[in-house]
Amino acid sequence: MNDILSKVNDFLYTYPLLFLLVGTGVYFTVRTKGVQLRLLKDALKVILEKGEEKDGVKQVSSFQALMISTASRVGTGNIAGIATAIAAGGPGSVFWMWLMALIGGASAFVESTLAQIYKVKDGKDFRGGPSYYMEKALKKRWLGVVFSVLLIICFAYGFNGLQSYNMSSALEYYIPGYTDTIYPVFVGGIIAAATAAVIFGGVHRIGFITSVIVPVMAMGYLLLGAFTIVTHITVLPEVFGMILRSAFDFRAMFGGMAGSAVVIGIKRGLFSNEAGMGSAPNAAASASVSHPAKQGMVQVVSVFIDTILICSATAMMLLVSGVEGVPAKLDGIPFVQAAISVNVGSWGIHFITFSIFAFAFSSLIGNYYYAESNIKFIKDNKVLLAGFRITCVLAVFFGAQAEFSLIWNIADITMGCMAAVNIAAILMLGKIAFKVLKDYEKQRKMGIDPVFRPKKLGIMDTECWKEE
Repeated sequence: MNDILSKVNDFLYTYPLLFLLVGTGVYFTVRTKGVQLRLLKDALKVILEKGEEKDGVKQVSSFQALMISTASRVGTGNIAGIATAIAAGGPGSVFWMWLMALIGGASAFVESTLAQIYKVKDGKDFRGGPSYYMEKALKKRWLGVVFSVLLIICFAYGFNGLQSYNMSSALEYYIPGYTDTIYPVFVGGIIAAATAAVIFGGVHRIGFITSVIVPVMAMGYLLLGAFTIVTHITVLPEVFGMILRSAFDFRAMFGGMAGSAVVIGIKRGLFSNEAGMGSAPNAAASASVSHPAKQGMVQVVSVFIDTILICSATAMMLLVSGVEGVPAKLDGIPFVQAAISVNVGSWGIHFITFSIFAFAFSSLIGNYYYAESNIKFIKDNKVLLAGFRITCVLAVFFGAQAEFSLIWNIADITMGCMAAVNIAAILMLGKIAFKVLKDYEKQRKMGIDPVFRPKKLGIMDTECWKEE
């Protein structure tokens, strides 16, 4: 089964998805005139805006929505995923991850803006995402259901099983023969119990947990990365030279294609920053803002935090160490631990272990939030939701004891299918996002805080946006 999944996985990313992701990112970059870079200053201002209070309930702020999406993006993919990419595709894969983030920022803007436009009320909160704009704007509820099912499989079971596995595998350094002991069962039980305590508490508990954990863990990890870079500053020119040589080396680019730096860089880049995949819009829809374009810009920042900052920190720590990754032998978490040990000593291994647990746990919570929004899209039923939460907890429990390559393949394939469905939708709906962006910029030039009036722009079925 795993051999079959590997072949499907390789084909999916070597041919259709590579062209879809890059092509869509370039198209949106051109049509929005590089919105991901042009309006970065505006995005940083929006993040500081406070959430509104309605009916005595404080709404999810732009910052909290940013943290929920960043919590999902910033996970073990930023550590184990980068190590796996460098071990398998060489240093050049880092360059293609950077490029994917810069181009993908435009796709992130479009999908998150659309999610804000077509969000719906969920009691006193908001929810939305690709399934919702597929139903409301494309009038294809069946397509929304297909997307929701793919996202649930990918995030609630694939990605969360993978996060749990990486948390568990981080302990191999401390316990000889760890995978052959009973410890993975106990570790899985503890992670599952902690996950249950948060997800049964609702969206506000999720927002609070992620807005606390994500900034703290990201800052600590970036400080370690900065320390490593400063103490190895003399080898940085060689490291950047190595990345560029490998990125544009013919064999690294095209040799074996499925194992090339280009494909692995794009695949791991997508797994890490999720731009265009349709996941982050679920968080973007939860925010209370005066104009949809604001949350579109905020999600661009999330992509950059993930790839340009945190993934780069991991890449630098690995490449300055001189330790070489070896596929299936020294990759993932063990590769990172070996490199950090060379860079800063054995204490760095303990810090990486802590980072893995913090990054992965925040991702578990962010991933669950996405899945819950899509379960509610299919059928908003309390009994169904309770049963779903139990299966999510079980996925976390069993993920801690799973087999590495099988989990990666399931996560990659479902992620690829999600991305294909979402990209098709946002390409069809892109003109709506362009219109909304133009409206935002027009109001900004007038010196006013942009307010969204959908009917004025000829946009219908926007139940959460009231005309003044």
